[in-house]
Amino acid sequence: MRTAPPRGDRRALALGLAAVACAAAGVTAAFNGHRDPAPQAPAAPPAWAPPRTPVTVDGLALPAAPPTRLTIPALGVRARVARAGLRPDGTLQPPRPPDEDRPAWYIGSVTPGETGTAVIEGHLDSRAGPSVFFRLGRLRPGRRVRVRRADRTTAVFTVDAVRRFPKDAFPTWAVYADTPGPSLRLITCGGRFDAAARHYRDNTVAFAHLTAVTR
Repeated sequence: MRTAPPRGDRRALALGLAAVACAAAGVTAAFNGHRDPAPQAPAAPPAWAPPRTPVTVDGLALPAAPPTRLTIPALGVRARVARAGLRPDGTLQPPRPPDEDRPAWYIGSVTPGETGTAVIEGHLDSRAGPSVFFRLGRLRPGRRVRVRRADRTTAVFTVDAVRRFPKDAFPTWAVYADTPGPSLRLITCGGRFDAAARHYRDNTVAFAHLTAVTR
């Protein structure tokens, strides 16, 4: 398993990366089984492929600038963005205290708005209750996701699809591989909580592409 994929395919990591944000995310479900389950995205059919990302309009792609704030109006999400790297085994490190309830940008991906695929993960829940991406499965195509960047620009993405994948059949390349234009993936846990393994069985992924830039 490579822990530092070369530029060009570094987002398409080994299958272990599918377990994003799930290592500790089931804690609330384990202790509070009476709580309503999180909204779930439709399960993906076999051999599902993401919608084709439209080629970006000339000049819309942005230079590199780290994300600082994530806003998803349809879900009531407005949060500062933390950063996430890789564990020694090459899997993505989920947000840790004191940032466990914040979304985290994977620093091995492009910054949101750059050409390629930017990845932001977030927990479904934590010991404190529902976390930042608790309602990600409720997001629908056409909704907007806004990412404020350190250069004071805001990259506005439009959601193409939201799907749920079993972790043992996670479409790694479809999620992490670079796209011709700027795209965004929002990732959290999904499906049933496996009490024995102490993690959720699936991942929910929102696919989006850049449609506007504001300053």
